[in-house]
Order: sequence, then C-alpha cells, then structure tokens
Amino acid sequence: MAMNRIQFQPGLSLPEFLGQFGTEAQCAAALEQTRWPQGFRCPGCGEAGYCLLQGGGHKMFQCRACRKQTSLIAGTVFQGTHLSLTVWFLAIYLISQAKTGLSALALKRQLGVSYPTAWLIQQKLMQAMAERDAQYSLSGDIQVDDAYFGGELTGGTAGRGSENKVPFIAAVSLTPEGHPLYLKLAPVPGFTRKAVAGWANTDLSPGCRVVSDGLACFAGVTDAGCLHQSIIVGGRKPNDLPEFRWVNTILGNLKTSFGGAYHAFDFAKYGTRYLAAFVYRFNRRFHLETLPHRLLAAAVAIGPRPEPWLRAAEVSC
Repeated sequence: MAMNRIQFQPGLSLPEFLGQFGTEAQCAAALEQTRWPQGFRCPGCGEAGYCLLQGGGHKMFQCRACRKQTSLIAGTVFQGTHLSLTVWFLAIYLISQAKTGLSALALKRQLGVSYPTAWLIQQKLMQAMAERDAQYSLSGDIQVDDAYFGGELTGGTAGRGSENKVPFIAAVSLTPEGHPLYLKLAPVPGFTRKAVAGWANTDLSPGCRVVSDGLACFAGVTDAGCLHQSIIVGGRKPNDLPEFRWVNTILGNLKTSFGGAYHAFDFAKYGTRYLAAFVYRFNRRFHLETLPHRLLAAAVAIGPRPEPWLRAAEVSC
C-alpha cells in the first residue's frame, strides 16, 4: 500500500524546533522578525529609528522621533506575560503539531507551569487560530452537514435539548477532483433558515455550490447568494452516501480527536475555540513543518487577548 503523503510528511521534529527556538535570544529574534519583517517601525509615529533600553524581561525599543517606548511583546498575544518566550514558543509548537488536539492538563505537564497558566496559554493560542481562519471563506463545491457536540451534564436535560449540546455546521470545500480542501466548523444558534443564512454570509463565498442533506434550513444558503442542492438521505448509512463522504469523514475524525484529547470540558462555553483549533490544523495539514511559524504570525497579528477578554468572549458566544 502506498504511503499517504499527508500522514507521512516529516513535519518539524522536536530537535529541529529546539535548534531554531531553544534559547530566549532565538525566540526574541523570531518574534521581532515576525512583528517587523522590514525592520522596527514605531507603533506611534511609524518611524524606523530607535534605541534599545536596558533592563526589563523583554527587549524594549524607544523611538528616536517621538520617544515612545515599545516592548517586543507589546501589542501581541504575549503582552503582559511573565513567562519566558521559550515557554510560549514550546506551547506554540506542541499545540500546532498535536494532530488530535492537546488538553490544558497535558500542556501543563509539558511546559512545567500551573494548570491555570496552561489553560490561559491554550485559550490565547486557540483564539489566534480562530481569528486567523475567520478571515477566509469557502468557495467552489462544498459539502455541509449539521452536528451537535458536547455531552449531557449530570442532572441536566437529556438528548438534543442538553444545556451542553451545541449545534454547529460542518462545511468542507472540494477540489475539482473531489478531494477536500478547506474546512469550516461554526456553532450556530440553531438549525433555522435565518441562522444558516447568517452563517453562509460569513463563511461562504457568493456563487459557491452547496450540497446538503434534506434538512430544510440549509436552503438558507441561497439567501447569501449561494447555489444549493438538497439530497434526501433517508435511512441510508454514511458509507452509502458518497455525496457526503468527506464531511462525514471529518466529523468522525473530530469526534475521535475530542474524545481522545479532552476528557471533559464545558463545550457550550469553550467549544468555538476548540473547533477552531481543529480547523486550523486541518486547513494547514500539507504544511506541518511551517505550522509553528504560521501560528506565531497569527499570535502576533491579533493583539493582546487578556483573560477577562477571553472569558467575556465565552459568555457572548
């Protein structure tokens, strides 16, 4: 049997990672290059001239023109951290390379930090993943399906009405040959035409061709300028539905991933970011070697995401 080129790609080994980012100086140089690829620019006035200030845990720049002082980590997801950059970079490596996901407890043990610290690092990096992929939409031929995630809470409502069961839409775009390209997993308020139309306006490009099962709400994609084909599934099993092969495969992989990595978490509160992490890795599955560099760029781009902001965002989801 021929090797699957995705499964057997070399990726970035731990020795290679440590060779590139094993010291604080290497991490600082990589962060500076990512923030200012063309060299330092003052966030206040845009000037390039600067002098370096002594002291402090991280590199500090002072603009020669306006005298504004800027830390290397200011304005990034690392802002305000008391951890070394080597700890953050190792977290970026571990989370980006974990095919089936990585729990905060496992991250705590790998990094040698407290559980609350590991949890916060994980949430910040998953938020960076979510915001980066939110910039893109799916186009072309797309398979969609409805799904629920989250187990029933002890003493809570059973079945689909469970307080911890969150409805979400899975959508995967295909190549002309029918192979999967990119993925979107998006929680929705419910499976209604209005909710599906709102999701399609955000995650789909107008003119794309959407194939769904017979759930009536998916006709809402036409309200967003998409074409829609409905296929009645009836009592057929997933193996008998080639029209939905890839979206069903991905949902199966998602359930396996979550079941193996996360033994318990409140999906209703945290689900959006965990879905985003799965999507981020899937959409970059051909480029395992560059995943840490890509996640570093995302972490720099989104700006500060302090814990109160993260928890407020959870409540609003």
